Amino acid sequence: MTKGILGRKIGMTQVFAENGNLIPVTVVEAAQNVVLQKKSVDSDGYEAIQVGFEDKREKLSNKPEKGHVAKANTTPKRFVREFRGLDVTGYEVGQEVKVDIFAAGDVVDVTGISKGKGFQGVIKRHGQSRGPMAHGSRYHRRPGSMGPVAPNRVFKGKLLPGRMGGEQVTVQNLEIVKVDVERNLLLIKGNVPGPKKALLKIKSAVKA
Repeated sequence: MTKGILGRKIGMTQVFAENGNLIPVTVVEAAQNVVLQKKSVDSDGYEAIQVGFEDKREKLSNKPEKGHVAKANTTPKRFVREFRGLDVTGYEVGQEVKVDIFAAGDVVDVTGISKGKGFQGVIKRHGQSRGPMAHGSRYHRRPGSMGPVAPNRVFKGKLLPGRMGGEQVTVQNLEIVKVDVERNLLLIKGNVPGPKKALLKIKSAVKA
């Protein structure tokens, strides 16, 4: 059954496994997850639960937002996301979702906003090859052919330089190494999208 929680990336560290192997892990804090809404096939056309993470000041939220969270008897939340494919009957509006829904060894998909890298060329942005670097080539890091002469325009989808990063990325099949219930922490093997303090959506892996 699908499980899901929202959290904030704290940073990376390393832990030792029982057999002595060194494992690189990302530390994710997942406190204050509250179920804000249950969606059903009758009312919404699909089943899902809406979860809110991390309180924000009343001043930063508008009236509809305050009214929405009041039904769950909680404060306005900074990060709100939906989880589909889980057993909705096991959740109630206002219920707190804690890290103990996961256990060490679980496989998860982590979604976040990748680090922004600014305006980049095609070699860094799309992994293209560079031209010859000697013998007067004069074609080193350019974007390549713009296509045939006939349409007098560049076709849509042509890989060109531009702004890189800052988009939603999902890293699949990451293993949970440890769950710290007291401090609301998840230790996930490997790296996850985004800088430190990035907001993350963690759910059961779809392919595992």
